[in-house]
Amino acid sequence: MGRWWTLEIADKVAMLTFTRPPRNWMSLAAMTELADQLTELEGLTDDAAVVVLTGGVDGYFIAHADLDDLAVVGRGGQPEGDPTAWVRALAKLESMPQPTVAAIDGQAWGGGCETALACTLRVGSERAHLGQPEVSVGIIPGAGGSQRLPRLVGPGVGAELCLTGRIVQAEEALRIGLLNAVFPTDGFLDHVGQWCGRITRNPAGAVFAAKRAVVDGLRLPLDEGLRLESRLFATANASPEARAANESVPRP
Repeated sequence: MGRWWTLEIADKVAMLTFTRPPRNWMSLAAMTELADQLTELEGLTDDAAVVVLTGGVDGYFIAHADLDDLAVVGRGGQPEGDPTAWVRALAKLESMPQPTVAAIDGQAWGGGCETALACTLRVGSERAHLGQPEVSVGIIPGAGGSQRLPRLVGPGVGAELCLTGRIVQAEEALRIGLLNAVFPTDGFLDHVGQWCGRITRNPAGAVFAAKRAVVDGLRLPLDEGLRLESRLFATANASPEARAANESVPRP
């Protein structure tokens, strides 16, 4: 068990819960721990087909990056933790085999929103609220928000949210594609687990290949993305899982 991140695996879903009272600010040291946990989880594909990040403090996912850490960096110092941890952890959320899901029950601002943006999917409770408010304190997103957000919700909306620092509530976040689903706050994590079951019930190899095709393909020109998809399809189609599923389909 980590200092700030705890791990539970059930029904092929690995749940990483971040608990740093009172407001779940993400320190560099806590992000270092997350990067290490994700590195371990990517080797556990037999046990975990989906990885979920959530908050363990009521009303918070990850509030935002720790302001004390940012002040130290602004003075030219180095906070506790791996200086590359933010880049390393967010890159791991994208590159690890398992789809990653941000389960947001409350605040996800600044670094919290950026962590969610690096996940493959995002779901929220009815009280979820997300945003990149950095401009209001004289800075800009520093962990990918200005790049991942416009790619997800479109350049116009992404620019508006980065330039105004406006906070988006759950209903609007769902409408603009920032969230994939919104669930009741009561029993939120139970709803998340059931929703993840729509992924985990599929053959794991196909799920991992589909994530790779989408995440990597979006970074490529269309013709290269189509070639990537063809390679991944060929590998998946030749797998024992695909052959067994194909043989089980009733023939006319």
